[in-house]
Amino acid sequence: MGIGVGSGVIDPDYTGEVKVILWNHGQADCSFKAGDRIAQLIVERIGDSDATEIDEVWTSDRGRMGFGSSDLNPK
Repeated sequence: MGIGVGSGVIDPDYTGEVKVILWNHGQADCSFKAGDRIAQLIVERIGDSDATEIDEVWTSDRGRMGFGSSDLNPK
C-alpha cells in the first residue's frame, strides 16, 4: 500500500498516549480506524551505567575513517 510508519524513542518516564505518524507514499487514498494494527512497539531495556571521563583517546585500526557511514575521504 506504500504506507510508511515514523519511528522514534519514548522517554522512560513518559505516561501519555502513544501516537503513530503515517506517511502515504502510495497512489491510492488510505484510511484507518481505531483498533487497526498499524505499528509495532518494541520495548528495550535502558542501561544505567557509570561513564568514566578520560584525558586522552587512543588511536584505532580504523583511524579517522569512522564506521563506514562516515565520509570515506576526510578533508
